[in-house]
Amino acid sequence: MSCISSLTRAHEGPHIAGDPSTVGLVGNTPVVWIGEPFTPSGRGFWAKLEGANPGGLKDRPALHIVDRARNRAELEPGAMIVESTSGTFGLGLAMAGIVYGHPVTLVADPGMEPLIRDLLAAYGARTEIVTAPHPEGGWQRARLDRVSEILKANPGAYSPQQYDNPDNSDAYRALARELVGQLARIDVLVCSVGTGGHSGGIIRVLRGLFPEIRLVGVDATGSAIFGQPAGPRLMRGLGSSIYPRNVAYEEFDEVHWVAPAEAVWASRTLAATHYTTGGWSVGAVTVVAAWLARTLPAHRRIVAVFPDGPARYHGTVFNDDYCARHGLLDRPPAAEPDEITDPLRQEALRWSRCTTVLDPTAEL
Repeated sequence: MSCISSLTRAHEGPHIAGDPSTVGLVGNTPVVWIGEPFTPSGRGFWAKLEGANPGGLKDRPALHIVDRARNRAELEPGAMIVESTSGTFGLGLAMAGIVYGHPVTLVADPGMEPLIRDLLAAYGARTEIVTAPHPEGGWQRARLDRVSEILKANPGAYSPQQYDNPDNSDAYRALARELVGQLARIDVLVCSVGTGGHSGGIIRVLRGLFPEIRLVGVDATGSAIFGQPAGPRLMRGLGSSIYPRNVAYEEFDEVHWVAPAEAVWASRTLAATHYTTGGWSVGAVTVVAAWLARTLPAHRRIVAVFPDGPARYHGTVFNDDYCARHGLLDRPPAAEPDEITDPLRQEALRWSRCTTVLDPTAEL
């Protein structure tokens, strides 16, 4: 497949009811080939560019969840939508609020980029910032606690609950069908993991078509999702200090943890060599997908989902002062990941890999 044809769009849209002049902008995103310098000549992987959606990857579940909630009468006309977000899902909900006529209140933390706060305000969404992390559940638990308070104070308000709502995963079935239309065959799917929505939703469709497909999860160091101890995290958009119920642990064949400096190096290298880049999740996914492309047999077709573009990261990933302050510059990943055999006993401090995927909630 040529680079020109790789940029074509699939014919099947997301099939979401609503205003076609807005909703029609979501879905049918392109794929592009990522090769050198991440891989030797002739090797590489396909990237699904979800940053081509107006707000990014989570436009899909935001519209889908709101549509389903309205159809089930869980969300009454004109009722308030309230949700926790680090940014991308908030942008999608702002769009859904405009399309379906709902006021949107979002709960974020101080790590939300000023650009996203300004955009959300421009889109008519109200944003509250929590001031202190929960002592055990971090910023995410603090945000969710505030969402609960707002819901109690506003009878009839609705929360999409992106971490636990199965409609989140279901929203990505169209993305899976788009990939099949664009690439015909997929052997390995590489996804960042935050809420668990897109990894679970895509793989359930693809595994039905390609039973031998492998799902590789990409998490952040300091994230608790796959059994690591929760710790401070610079990276946003992947990782979690809680256990989202949408994470389909049984579907993963292996998981990698990537550190912030490694993601920064990959995102900046993508920008300089492919003019296709994004933030923390895009960088982290690139580190892992490129390694798979270097080490697996050349005929294996690898697809990575790039959740967003670079715009919101001008103050972090692409800001020299920020990166220097946090020691993130000029620190490329090692040629190979560290190998972890027990994620409950070995902590990932840099890029690490584990082929034993455990569900840390199994005994809770």
